[in-house]
Amino acid sequence: MDEKFDPFVAEWVSFVKNPNFNLVEKCLKFSQILEYPDLNVDEYINEISRIGMSLKESINDVKNPTYLISMLNEHLFENLGFSGDDDDYYNPKNNFLNEVIDKKVGLPITISIFYTEVAKFIGLKLKIIGFPGHILVKYNEEMILDPFYDGRLLDIDDLEEILDNNFGGEVEFKPEFLDEVDDEQILVRLTRNLKNSYIQSFVYDKALQCVNMVLSIEPESPDDIRDKGILEERLQNSEIALKYLNKYLEINPNAEDIDFVLELIRSIKIKINQ
Repeated sequence: MDEKFDPFVAEWVSFVKNPNFNLVEKCLKFSQILEYPDLNVDEYINEISRIGMSLKESINDVKNPTYLISMLNEHLFENLGFSGDDDDYYNPKNNFLNEVIDKKVGLPITISIFYTEVAKFIGLKLKIIGFPGHILVKYNEEMILDPFYDGRLLDIDDLEEILDNNFGGEVEFKPEFLDEVDDEQILVRLTRNLKNSYIQSFVYDKALQCVNMVLSIEPESPDDIRDKGILEERLQNSEIALKYLNKYLEINPNAEDIDFVLELIRSIKIKINQ
């Protein structure tokens, strides 16, 4: 059973790889491709610009980064009411930048994208860092910020606490967790987040589209290969499911979930032979 060419995925890849678009434009295009075909990208870019300019007008000429970050936090979180969405974290809408701007809530990744973009209007060059389980932002190695929680400044104890909360003490802090991530890595992570949100919401066809988008950028990613197999099985595409589950075992023969995958393969084969 051959897989069909997906024009959405092709459009997505061409956009992700295009150096003429910045991260915000790519995120809004992501929204447009997946959920909001009538989205006016320029409208949201103008809204970010309006927010950024109103911040710029409210501050004096002090260039001290601590002052600028304080004013950025006050503007976004106190005056405008943006915040992380702790109440409905897995809502798929939290992955779409247009929804974050409209509803003023989002995930660590989407809030951080918005936060760093507004910061540019006051000359603050903040970097998004790929901290495991919870995207963060840094000004420098000593100034790590969490836009999900109102831009609070984090120390090493806070970072270890985030890891413990997300991984149950299984992951030790490493300095490279604070490395900057590029636009492509951010967009892949955003797509994986959305995949997980769709799976939580049982929207398997859209979750599969997200997996295909990730695999178009990282074709050898074991977890995404496995997830494609699982989702194809849930959508009754048994032959494709088997192909990807077997590929997962080939490239990851010592996987922790090997028993689950073998059992799934067995059940699919039984179903095919009935």
